[in-house]
Amino acid sequence: MNNPSAPDKGREDALRLGTRKSKLAMAQSGMVADEVRRLTGRDVRLVEITTYGDVSRESLAQIGGTGVFVSALRDALLAGEIDFAVHSLKDLPTAAPDGLTLAAIPVREDPRDALVARDGLTFATLPSGARIGTGSPRRMAQLNAWARSHGLDVETVPIRGNVDTRIGYVTSGELDAVVLAAAGLNRIGRIAEATELIAADTVLPAPGQGALAVECAASHPELAAQLAGLDDPFTRVAVTVERSLLAALEAGCSAPVGALADLVDDGQTTELRLRGVVGTTDGTSLVQMSITGPVPASDDEARALGRELAAEMLAKGAAGLMGERAL
Repeated sequence: MNNPSAPDKGREDALRLGTRKSKLAMAQSGMVADEVRRLTGRDVRLVEITTYGDVSRESLAQIGGTGVFVSALRDALLAGEIDFAVHSLKDLPTAAPDGLTLAAIPVREDPRDALVARDGLTFATLPSGARIGTGSPRRMAQLNAWARSHGLDVETVPIRGNVDTRIGYVTSGELDAVVLAAAGLNRIGRIAEATELIAADTVLPAPGQGALAVECAASHPELAAQLAGLDDPFTRVAVTVERSLLAALEAGCSAPVGALADLVDDGQTTELRLRGVVGTTDGTSLVQMSITGPVPASDDEARALGRELAAEMLAKGAAGLMGERAL
C-alpha cells in the first residue's frame, strides 16, 4: 500500500534546471529538459531565476552586455541551488568561469537574423526613412551598411524587451520592422512572422547565435558526463572558433562584432570557413574578413583559427571600431 505521507520519490530525485523566465528561455530550457529526461531517466524541474539583464531597462551596451543574462544562473549553480543551467550561448562571456563546466552544446538552430516587417515587406522594399528596431550594435552596423550599399534610407532604433514586446513595436505601427534571431522565433513557433531571413553574407550573426549552452558545476562530473550526451561536436567546434575570434578582439557580447563558422565543401575536401565583421553602428566603417582552413580537430585548433582571423582584422583597423575594446 502507498504511504500518502511519503515524499514523492520522482520529485525528490528531480534535477533542477535553472532558466531565465522569458517565454524564449523557458521554451529553450523545456526542450533541453525533455532531452535530459530521455538521457538520464530522471525528472527535470525548471527553476526560474531573474537575471540583471531581465530587470534592467538600459541598453546592453550601457549595462556592459557581457554576462548580464548569465551571472545569476551561475551564482545559483555555484551555490548548489540548481543542478544545471541552460543559456543562449551568445550571452556567455568568453572567459571560462571557475568551478563550472560547459557540459554540452546541442545541435545549433538557424544562426541567421530575421526581419519582421509590416505588410510583409522585405528589407529592400522598406519605404524611405523606415524605422528598424534592434538592441544590437552588431545588427545596427551591418543593417546601416546594407542600406547604404543599396541607396536605402533607414533609421535603426535601439529597443529592448522580449520577442512579444519587440514584434509589438511593428504591429502597433511604432516601427516599420524589427530584427530578431531566427533561432528564437523558431523555438517559440513564430518563424512564420518573419518577412525575410537575412543571409549571413549580408548580416553576420553574433558569435554563437542559435546555439545553447548547458552548464553545470565542475564538482558534479557524473552529471556533466550524462549531459555530454546532448553535445554536438561540430556545433561546439564552430562556436569555439567564433568565440575565440570575439575573445581575441577583446570585445564583449554587446560589441558590434559578427562571426559565423560553417563548412565549405568543394566536392573533394571539406573545410571550415570563419567569417568575421566589426563595424561602427552607423555602418560607415566595416572590417569584414574571412579565413578558411581544415576543420579543427581540437579546442586548441579551433581557438587558433579564431585568433588568426582576429589578428588579421586588428591589422586592418578593427580595434578602432569597437567601443568595448580593452586597451
